[in-house]
Amino acid sequence: MANEIKGQQDILSKLNISALNPMQVEAIAVIEKTANTILLSPTGTGKTLAFLLPILKNLDAENPEVQALIVVPTRELAIQIEQVVRDMGSGFKVNAVYGGRAKSKDKIELKHTPAILIGTPGRILDHFDDDRFSKTSIHTLVLDEYDKSLEIGFEGEMSEIFNALPTVSKRILTSATQGVEIPRFVKLDKPKVLDYLSDTIDPKLAIKTIISPDKNKLSTLLKLLQYLGNQPGIIFCNFRDSIEMVSDFLYDKNMSHTCFSGGMEQKDRERALIKFRNGTSQILVSTDLAARGIDIPELKFIIHYELPHTSVEFTHRNGRTARVNEKGTAYVLKWQNQLLPEFIEKTEPFEVPKAATQVGELWETLFISGGRKDKISKGDIAGLFIKQGNITNEQLGAIELKQDCAFVAVPLALADQLVSKLNNSRLKKKKVRIYIL
Repeated sequence: MANEIKGQQDILSKLNISALNPMQVEAIAVIEKTANTILLSPTGTGKTLAFLLPILKNLDAENPEVQALIVVPTRELAIQIEQVVRDMGSGFKVNAVYGGRAKSKDKIELKHTPAILIGTPGRILDHFDDDRFSKTSIHTLVLDEYDKSLEIGFEGEMSEIFNALPTVSKRILTSATQGVEIPRFVKLDKPKVLDYLSDTIDPKLAIKTIISPDKNKLSTLLKLLQYLGNQPGIIFCNFRDSIEMVSDFLYDKNMSHTCFSGGMEQKDRERALIKFRNGTSQILVSTDLAARGIDIPELKFIIHYELPHTSVEFTHRNGRTARVNEKGTAYVLKWQNQLLPEFIEKTEPFEVPKAATQVGELWETLFISGGRKDKISKGDIAGLFIKQGNITNEQLGAIELKQDCAFVAVPLALADQLVSKLNNSRLKKKKVRIYIL
């Protein structure tokens, strides 16, 4: 095992990262030598890598038990961090556990104990109660997006987790917002606070207010989407009913989109994000669940179809655009008699120019019934589609490889014929089913 452990430079090369940013450099140095660290930094600045690199450096390759526990507020964030650790190719086993999937799956994966365990509070406690693994070697505890996991309603579960971990010597708390009171049970004695949050509005982020003449803002939303054209973005709503209403309207207008909310089955949520990431859907209609903790690409815009209730929600939604070095725009939709909350700055209303709907290349997502556990690689899938499917590199979109399946984006016009050609093909030793998702 020891020979397989990768150094930091090897890991960065594997992730195609040429250099760490200043926040990551400082955070890594502080976390390595500090017992308790609070890292505050905007969404999209690389906090995950900032805490994972020192954690990996501190793991003992000879210890067969769980050594680091990462507690997250959402399933999507658990899945995302697990994928990052896998992509780092460190040589250490990692697993994510979360509600919404069968505990029997966790049980199988945890038979071989991971060095790093990631999970949501409820599911972590389930495994604690079942004595699924020893807790005596857990020396590092991370609360990622602690402002969410320590908010009212979660104290019971979180205090149980802390009380079950007597050997923790290093605590790392991260967030993209500040001002959350940290309960005493966290035992955060004299923490070192790294604050990379600015009190000023991000100069890369433009906030534009659009006034709808009607209380029903759907016509104004359509006009804005037609103006924005063929680029990915998120429409934020406050309620699932609102998502359904917006979705029905967009379907009637033949506008490709997917929905994302806590009321959906976990499998459907994951597939919605896959379609959004690979360009099959350009628009994600979502609750604040998509404001943080999900793995999606840089966005040029987000739309507040319904106004957020708090400044924290506003900040997190806006954090989905204008990330790192990119510019982005947050559009605030209000009807003319509606008052804006104090945390949204009053600006001159933006008049949406008339524009014809721009339609670029339309994509479709294909499902493949084989994945990593079948020793299938992205290269194997690309080879199948290019050689046997007779498509070009340009016609092969994003490939997402999971443990037991894979997803491939292809041009909509070619989807049916590719399914006819490739369904029941062999990938490695497995005969795979291929169909439109």
